[in-house]
Amino acid sequence: MPRFEGFVPGRFPLDAIGAGGFRFAGMSHKGSIIATPAGIRIWPVTRFAEVTIESLQPLLDEAGTIDFLLIGTGPDIAFIPPALRDPLKQAGITVEGMATGAAARTYNVLVGEDRRVAAALIAVD
Repeated sequence: MPRFEGFVPGRFPLDAIGAGGFRFAGMSHKGSIIATPAGIRIWPVTRFAEVTIESLQPLLDEAGTIDFLLIGTGPDIAFIPPALRDPLKQAGITVEGMATGAAARTYNVLVGEDRRVAAALIAVD
C-alpha cells in the first residue's frame, strides 16, 4: 500500500484508523490528518493540547465549503474551548469534539450523505 506524502485531493472515506494512523484512498499515513471537501492533508498534531487555531487554519481557508467540523481529540473526549470554537463559528463552521474513533465513524457517515463535513483527527493506537 502506498504511503501518503502530504496532500491528496478529493473526498475520501476513512478505511481504517488505529496503529497511530489512517488508511484512505488506497494509501496509509502514520500521524494525524485533516480531511476537508478539497482533500486530506497531514496535520502535525499529536495530542489535543497542541491544537491551536493556527493548526486549524486549513479549515478556515475552506470555510465556504464546510458546515460541520469533527475534531477527533485522541483516545478520549476533550472539551473544545472557546478560543478554538469561536473563530470557527464566526466562519460559519459548527464544531463537535469527540474521541478520534467516534469522529472518524461520524465523518464517514456524513461523507456518505454528501454533507459539507470536515474532520481534524488526532492519530490513536
